[in-house]
Amino acid sequence: MVSEIKQPTRAQESTNAIERLYITMRHLLNRGFYKPSGVSGNALRDALLVLRPEIYGSVAEQRAELNGLIYVLERLPEGIEECRFINLTSDEGFSKSHLKPIIPPKRRRNCYRIDGEQMNIEITRGRSDIYDILTHLTFLFIESGKISKRVLVEDGNATIRDWEKLTQFLNQKKKNAAEREVAMIHAANILGRTFDEIVEMQQKLGKPNNPDRFLQIIHWLGKLALEEETTGDKRTITFSPILRERLGHHIHGERWAYKIKKTLSEKKLLDRPIHIISANMHSVMNSLFAKKTLAKEFPSAKSLEIFEALSSAKNEGLREKIKAVGEKNGMIFIDDRTGANIDVQIFDTSKFGQETCCYELQEGVSDEEKPVIFVMDYAFGEQAYETIDELLKPMEENGEKKFLNVHSISIMGKAGILEGGKGDLMIPSAHIFEGTADNYPFHNELSAKDFEGNGLKVMEGTMVTVLGTSLQNKDILRFFNESTWNVIGLEMEGVHYQKAIQSASKIRKSIKKDVKVRYAYYASDNPLETGSTLASGGLGTTGVKPTYLITDRILKQIFNS
Repeated sequence: MVSEIKQPTRAQESTNAIERLYITMRHLLNRGFYKPSGVSGNALRDALLVLRPEIYGSVAEQRAELNGLIYVLERLPEGIEECRFINLTSDEGFSKSHLKPIIPPKRRRNCYRIDGEQMNIEITRGRSDIYDILTHLTFLFIESGKISKRVLVEDGNATIRDWEKLTQFLNQKKKNAAEREVAMIHAANILGRTFDEIVEMQQKLGKPNNPDRFLQIIHWLGKLALEEETTGDKRTITFSPILRERLGHHIHGERWAYKIKKTLSEKKLLDRPIHIISANMHSVMNSLFAKKTLAKEFPSAKSLEIFEALSSAKNEGLREKIKAVGEKNGMIFIDDRTGANIDVQIFDTSKFGQETCCYELQEGVSDEEKPVIFVMDYAFGEQAYETIDELLKPMEENGEKKFLNVHSISIMGKAGILEGGKGDLMIPSAHIFEGTADNYPFHNELSAKDFEGNGLKVMEGTMVTVLGTSLQNKDILRFFNESTWNVIGLEMEGVHYQKAIQSASKIRKSIKKDVKVRYAYYASDNPLETGSTLASGGLGTTGVKPTYLITDRILKQIFNS
């Protein structure tokens, strides 16, 4: 008797859709170009609509998705909605031209507006960067297509009255508040959204010199899609030959690592105990110096209150004061110019003056044994492997190999949590790579016990390294959470860091076999909860407590080692 064939579950369908997306993207990269409205573009669009990621909300519905639109626009260059030609390039010297780089607020990537129709986006952080951009562009093209369908009258080139009135308003040189409200009413009808929602979007995306930015974005998205339908002028995405040639060769990571190792060598720090921390560019510096430096400004304040004050945009003067103290006490800042977009701070603890540092080393430690704390800004996806892999290789000088004396590597950052809320903590015991059976168990020097009693939920278990946070939906995440994989959260770099650490310590023997490893993450969102995805907004001050709590535990272990 033949058993009945089971229909695939939503989790299986979603996993297949992710695989299709990535296979298609890699094919397009090899091919060198594609048209969003062509066969390949439609394949990406169909896969994304099957997947329906949480971050893109109502992307599969007829009405426009507004929170997802803001999320995407924060990660793509301003003006991209106006461009018919988008060219993904390597670092090909545009910075030496008259063109000014456009840097998206939530992604460190240089983009250049070549002319009225073309945007070039520099890719210096590997394939993860390309997947991220193509996924966001596919979302934009889906939303663009929705507008076109709603405004184009069937079987003709005519458009509905709402579109004509919106276009008329945007073409006016002088605009008043009443006319703006009427235009927003027309936009609400085009997008299938309420007037209140359009007003909110105007406020979120508007700028002092351009209050109508949201309406302009909607108009350009619709305009290019309409022209594709009526005139045949297609949008095109291209990948430059140099980008395709350089991908996977660690060019930027190699330059970045060489600059750092050269600095360590010049300062005679290569032989000192080195502790690498992947973190932001403020929490370690502030944890080391803030409380003592700002004793007059905050005489009776707790550390958390000081850190919250430092996170406020209005306290630039206080941040500069701490930076100045750091620089007088052995801090070296390397402003990255290699294209990797990863800045670095090096703290030489042997140069810390009396009553400057908030942590104390054990008695009797000689200057040669005092730790060097190396802080690198966050990598992005596969770039984590490229940078750490290159950094941990021995440095060659005058035909001689010089090995780094790495004692520990600590990774902290934000991640999506599957049980808990924003600001809660995740302490991984293993990383697994989404879409494969690859798994990386390790001994984490940090444990849940280190963080108990601080009013935050602490989860301990497996973390999944995803191909892109913008591709996750509830079905996949629920499977991860409820299956025997015991997944507590998701992020994009863990597997890549651990792969580089293991190869350097266990196979290549370029660092100590028993190098200490620490991983800790705090929740930026819970994608299983409606309204708690990354598209719902940032952490605000919620992220201050977990950030500094993790930093404190890492530093205590370093100073007590």
